[in-house]
Parts: sequence; C-alpha cells; structure tokens
Amino acid sequence: MSRNLILSIETSCDETAAAIVENGHNLLANIISSQVEIHQKFGGVVPEIASRHHLENLPLVVEQALQQAETRFNELSAIAVTYGPGLVGALLVGLSGAKAMAAAQGIPLIAVNHIEGHIYANFLVHRQLSFPLLCLLVSGGHTHLVVLEDHGKYRVLGRTRDDAVGEAFDKVARAMGLGYPGGPRIQESAERGDPHRIDLPRAWLEPGTLDFSFSGMKSSVLNYLNRASQKGMEVNKDDLAASFQQAVIDILVGKTLTAVKQTGVKTVLLAGGVAANKRLRESLTEACSEQGLSFYYPPVELCTDNAAMIGCAGYYKYQRGQFAPKDLNAVPGLALS
Repeated sequence: MSRNLILSIETSCDETAAAIVENGHNLLANIISSQVEIHQKFGGVVPEIASRHHLENLPLVVEQALQQAETRFNELSAIAVTYGPGLVGALLVGLSGAKAMAAAQGIPLIAVNHIEGHIYANFLVHRQLSFPLLCLLVSGGHTHLVVLEDHGKYRVLGRTRDDAVGEAFDKVARAMGLGYPGGPRIQESAERGDPHRIDLPRAWLEPGTLDFSFSGMKSSVLNYLNRASQKGMEVNKDDLAASFQQAVIDILVGKTLTAVKQTGVKTVLLAGGVAANKRLRESLTEACSEQGLSFYYPPVELCTDNAAMIGCAGYYKYQRGQFAPKDLNAVPGLALS
C-alpha cells in the first residue's frame, strides 16, 4: 500500500487546527489552537476576533503538525480544508492558506464539508464500520440525523428547525450564569443535580418527523428563571441544568430510535461537539444495547472541531479523485448533500 499523506486544515469557527493523516486512519499529528479563553469574556465567538487569530495561528499549527509528523511539504499527497459551513471570515483564512500551499507544492486541494468531517471522526478510529450507517450529528451549529449509504453518499432524515442543540446549551448556560462554552458548563452542573426535579417540556413536533426544535425548550428554561426571579425564589441551578440536559437527551435518543425503525439501519454513529457529552453517550449506549444495535462515537478530543476529521474525510475524497477547483470559495451556509 502506497503511503498517502494528507495535511488537513480546519478554521470554521474559533479553533485553528492542522493535522497529518496517513492512509486515512493513521493520525501522525493533530494540532489545535483554541480561542475559548479569548471569547469567554464576550460569552460567545466574535467572528472578527476569531479571523484575526486564525491569521496569526495558522502558519504555526501547520508547522507544528509537520514537525510532529516528521513530514516535509514535498512528501504530502494532498491538502484537505474545510470550506463550509462556518464563519465566512474564519473559513477564508484556512481556505486561502490551503490553496496557497497546494498550489506551491503542485498537489491536489480537497474541499471538505465541516459536517461531513464530524461524521468521519468515527471512521478515523473505528475501522470496522460498514454501510449503511445512521449518524446523529450534534454540534454548536448543527443537529442532523443522516443515513450514510456509502462514502460521500448521504441522506438527511431530519435537522433542527431553529436552534442547534449546542446553541441551545450555550444560551441556557448564559442565562443561568454558568459561562461559556455552555455544553461543558451544563454537563458539569448537571452532574450535581436531579434530572427529574424540574418538569420541562420535550419538543417532539408532529408524529413521525425526524426534525428537531430546541428553541422552545430553551425558552422554557428562560421562563422558569424569569418566574423564579419575579417571585423571589431561589433557583437550584444544578437541578435546572440536569433537567434541561435530560430533556434534550430524551429528544435526541428518541428521534434516533425512531430513525432506526424507519430505516432499518442497525449501526448508529454519534458525532459533533455535543457528542462529548457524557450523559448523551451513556444514554445512547444503553438505548442501542437494548435494541440490539451497534453504536460508535469518537473520543472526546475528536468530537470538538479538529483537523484530523477533515483529513480522514479528505482521504476518501482523494481515493475517489474528488479534487477542488482553483476558484474554490468559502460557503458559510453549506449544506450536507
């Protein structure tokens, strides 16, 4: 087997990341420069600040990745890069750098959908996966149920109609004064709380649909906080965090099992930043075991934004000869198709 080395770059939001992936599965380097502390003071990502730091960090993380992998530019087979969805300024930094490096080396440029990248974090670590597969993808910007019929062939069964699940976590955490990023803060608080203490609604939507809606569930928490404030009641934040987290997980698990029944697919994947949530992984593990389903998810470090997943997705595109044109541009609203 020939040695295939792909340098991958991810700058869709606030993580500047570069990785070197060999033959699609051997991760030689995975460098991430996080901006979490920079954006914490603002309670969320500021696009202009994120872009500025990507400009500063991208050359450094690429150099670190090459050094860690003990690889030189002239040994690379291709460069894979996220071109959407995401923040347009942030995407353009990574895309411009990748295009310049690919042109300088005379090697192919591979365009990777960020959502697709999250799915392929599973292929990076679980080599035994076989199609068809059902993936629940949950992140700060997206909530999807997707059937993978083959590499590069996706069928979206359901998606959020309003807030993504990670976005809902962020907004609820901010309202509760837990800080940013919201997902880890709510999980930490929920571990000390009772998930059944506060009765919060579950948004199932119309019967049979696999779409999601988290805006109303978020609003129910905000209304609970407002009513408590007006009445001078003390709020047990741990119980509220646990109850909200459980309500969200009930929806995610329930919709996933409905998708299994509708499709007959017997292997379930979990992907995206919210896949790092310990309670969600435990709940899906238990539910899939009860239904006789196979269930896989990536390690925590590959759930959040990283370039390794982009390199893995890029490898399969490389195998199919799917290379990007020279005029490739960022597509901030890119859909999975």
